[in-house]
Amino acid sequence: MKTVPAYILHAASAPEVPLVLDSPHSGEHYPDDFDHAPPRSLVRVAEDTHVGRLYRKATALGATLIEANFPRAYIDANRSLDDLDPAMLEGAWPVPLAVSRKTRQGIGLVWRVARGGAPMYHRKLTVDEVQRRIDDWYRPYHAALDAEVDRLHGKFGAVWHINCHSMPAVGDPNADDPGRARADFVLGDRDGTTCAAEFTAFVAGTIRRMGYLAAINDPYKGVEIVRRHGRPAQRRHSLQIELNRCLYMDEESLEPNAGYSQLEENLQRLVAAVADYARHKTGQTT
Repeated sequence: MKTVPAYILHAASAPEVPLVLDSPHSGEHYPDDFDHAPPRSLVRVAEDTHVGRLYRKATALGATLIEANFPRAYIDANRSLDDLDPAMLEGAWPVPLAVSRKTRQGIGLVWRVARGGAPMYHRKLTVDEVQRRIDDWYRPYHAALDAEVDRLHGKFGAVWHINCHSMPAVGDPNADDPGRARADFVLGDRDGTTCAAEFTAFVAGTIRRMGYLAAINDPYKGVEIVRRHGRPAQRRHSLQIELNRCLYMDEESLEPNAGYSQLEENLQRLVAAVADYARHKTGQTT
């Protein structure tokens, strides 16, 4: 039985700017029917723990923030609906599937494995239960994000969207960069297709001036959410931002570390800069 909403929408608490942030992987509510086989501590490694909280002060700068409540290992809002492993299912999926590299790695729409490769389930999932996850959690989250992006685009004639994530400090064996230490921030615009190159450069420059190492499209380019919302020719700009987890938390315990407050403050500075950028681009006065 679903007991919490699929998402939390934090509306702007200051004059609005055409800026939407979303955190699709920071949900910490584990539905009762998520009967995963590995211990919860291992399954939780998939979360972008604390990411939604780190960005919550964005609303005081005129931005909207949407956070998922559900965990990504249960149903991943940053995957397409056809990115599902049919071998996980008891029965045939009713429409054609398009399995991606993510699904082949076991981390598609519904995760087949936990971090490190441990099987996520002792059994196959029924078609009905996967469809319920989609209807109860995935679709409401996307409907809310779609509506907010469309509303602000209609109001201002342009919109900027930041898809907020975190990443392990080092690529795990199942990643595209196994064993490699990662930058502090990774920006993903799907090789320049989801937002203006000028915007990616602006965000990267802002981050670097704060003393961080920022990489672009390496190793993360962005997946479904920025693909859906990034149409720069229509003044819809969507950028994925990955935070290195060691900047703000212990990767084993998931507890905030000594760097948490500093990163939170710097993310507020980053959002303030992006809000000013959006105001300038849409002709607003501060």
